[in-house]
Amino acid sequence: MTDFNKILEKAKEIESKFKESQKKIKNITAEGTSGGGSVKVVLNGEGEIIQLVIADEVYKEEKTILVDLIVAAHNNAKTNLKSKTNDEISKATGEFGIPGFKWPL
Repeated sequence: MTDFNKILEKAKEIESKFKESQKKIKNITAEGTSGGGSVKVVLNGEGEIIQLVIADEVYKEEKTILVDLIVAAHNNAKTNLKSKTNDEISKATGEFGIPGFKWPL
């Protein structure tokens, strides 16, 4: 029965680490840029846009170019956010041998 108790202890430890990671992830921010930094998007840990900065010179461009720059900056920020959240989850799961676990985003 001690093996079962060890498994339960490990499960509780993993649960605790995940809860801690989830709290940290909510406080993560990730930035993405496009157009040589003329558009910047900042996302929070839940993937919501918390800041959008557009340089004045971009407003002179056609609407389609502005839209493309915003989308590209958002995609860049989302990629950076995934990387940061995966790093945080890896800290929690790495020592427990859960290979390939990825945080859903």
